[in-house]
Amino acid sequence: MESVQNKSVQESGAGLKYQLKRFEKIAVKVWDSPEEGAVHIARYIALCIRQKQQDNENIVLGLATGSSPIKVYNELVRMHREEGLSFYNVITFNLDEYYPMKPEAPQSYVRFMNEFLFNHVDINPANVHIPNGDIPMEYVENSCLEYEKKIELAGGIDIQILGIGRTGHIGFNEPGSWLTSRTRLVKLDHMTRMDAVKDFGKEEYVPYRAITMGIGTILKARQIFIMAWGSHKADIVKEAVEGEVTEMVPATFLQNHNNVKFYVDTAASASLTKIKTPWLAGICEWDEKLIARAVIWLSLKLKKPILKLTDEDYINNGLSELIAEYESAYSLNIRIFNKLQHTITGWPGGKPNADDSNRPERAHPAKKRVIIFSPHPDDDVISMGGTFLRLVEQGHEVHVAYQVSGNIAVHDIDAWRYTQFIADFAQAMGIDSPELSKIADKISKFVEKKDINENDIKELRLVKGLIRRQEARSGALYCGLPEKNIHFLNMPFYETGGVRKNKLSETDYQLIIQLFNEVRPHQVYAAGDLADPHGTHRVCLDAILEAFDRTKDQKWWKDCYLWLYRGAWHEWPIDEIEMAVPISPDELMRKRKAIFMHQSQKDHPVFPGDDTREFWQRAEDRNKETAHLYNVLGLAEYEAMEAFVRWKF
Repeated sequence: MESVQNKSVQESGAGLKYQLKRFEKIAVKVWDSPEEGAVHIARYIALCIRQKQQDNENIVLGLATGSSPIKVYNELVRMHREEGLSFYNVITFNLDEYYPMKPEAPQSYVRFMNEFLFNHVDINPANVHIPNGDIPMEYVENSCLEYEKKIELAGGIDIQILGIGRTGHIGFNEPGSWLTSRTRLVKLDHMTRMDAVKDFGKEEYVPYRAITMGIGTILKARQIFIMAWGSHKADIVKEAVEGEVTEMVPATFLQNHNNVKFYVDTAASASLTKIKTPWLAGICEWDEKLIARAVIWLSLKLKKPILKLTDEDYINNGLSELIAEYESAYSLNIRIFNKLQHTITGWPGGKPNADDSNRPERAHPAKKRVIIFSPHPDDDVISMGGTFLRLVEQGHEVHVAYQVSGNIAVHDIDAWRYTQFIADFAQAMGIDSPELSKIADKISKFVEKKDINENDIKELRLVKGLIRRQEARSGALYCGLPEKNIHFLNMPFYETGGVRKNKLSETDYQLIIQLFNEVRPHQVYAAGDLADPHGTHRVCLDAILEAFDRTKDQKWWKDCYLWLYRGAWHEWPIDEIEMAVPISPDELMRKRKAIFMHQSQKDHPVFPGDDTREFWQRAEDRNKETAHLYNVLGLAEYEAMEAFVRWKF
């Protein structure tokens, strides 16, 4: 355990040179990306499988579902196909299953495991075990007891894979689960159900119960790998790793296991003490970014403007090393204050004929060609509507590119209403269109009888996509964009009719490459909100980065900046912001009106997340909070701010 922690400290960066105080009670390994961590786990499992095969023994794996282990399964499948890894000696037990749940349902973990692993390897179906979510309630208790017996008869679990929920649950052991709990029927926490809405379409379709291995069952495994990918897991990772053992955060029980490793990516590690505030853990290698983070942290902690911080403030809060090694509080404060001041600009496209040495954007060319990429049809105005308006008003050639249709995020009833309107309009105008009537009737019948597990038919997807297209067009036109500068890419990876998407294809990449070569941009804006490693934002950014890589021999590429914005749920930490664009009260109201153009997403969107506020409210609150934090740090007081980080190639 010691060696893993020491290695993770060295590899995780954050400026920590020598860790003198250890906050982590579980070994943590930080990876640059989820792919790297997942591949490492998969290769370790493969090594253990082959070792057992040499000894003519079976190996028992405890498997998890959800987004976290998908890349592990992808790598295992690849090794089976390309490296001859056999699963003939593998016995598996899955952690959990929704209840009630038919095995053929799209959301069932039976289907999940078949889709991502079992259908692609040579495992004996008799060796696969998943809790049965399709039995009458009176049989559930006995089924759970049988599940425990099967694990014991198999010799116990050798390697258990876990993810972690935002409530701290492992499996479906929600807050309040006890240490000795075994496989049983449980009630799902509200947050867990809200996180599952993306798979079920509507909150009311998410089951209230599930069958899960217990904490005691999990802790009997000989070795445990637990994974967390993405910034939305950062806070719960810190609680699980550094907090006290408590049933209210079930993952903390893993601290009692003698062979558990926590694998996280950089985003999920962000709240760990050694990452967020490494000066509290040991001796740091100070660079400009870490110094800025420390000074801003101290200012916000003490609620004192940066320029009022004293030597005593630094010394009393674990930063005496910074003062001793570098400079006095006075000069340090001015240095970081100026750094923050230089991030603020009312000219996101660069200020013409100005000294740009301390500005986030170049002064030349004075009029830039700009592409704003919007993963969904409303991300542009929600995330950077004020900057969008400012760029247009300041005379830049702005293009907006909507990457996916967003069709699954339209309520069926809204699509039906539009369909009926067109049919009624044709009839009122005396237009005889049997084909249109036939399509309208087909959509109407499908919506009426649609099962919660059914993907939308092609005609319904088209209507929903057109609704979102017109809303996006209205928002862009409201921001002052000419029609010719509005681009709908309709990237095909998204067009499955359901929540699960296809992998990026060559067509997806070429759509972006063609737009790059057509516009030859000086600036590109893209969504950098990567909370869900398997979400649309992440996939869309991956496609943009690949397109950049493939066009790096083009002349325009060398003079192009890529700015990342974040969505309605998260914002960049103040110490990471490289461009902050102030928004006046009038501009904030105009941004709100642009968001209002997306009527299908107003009031109660299909995928609201766990935040009950409307998107315009989330955006405004986030922008106002950024401005407030700048003001607390001692800078000018603005109504709101939109923040950006520049991607370094």
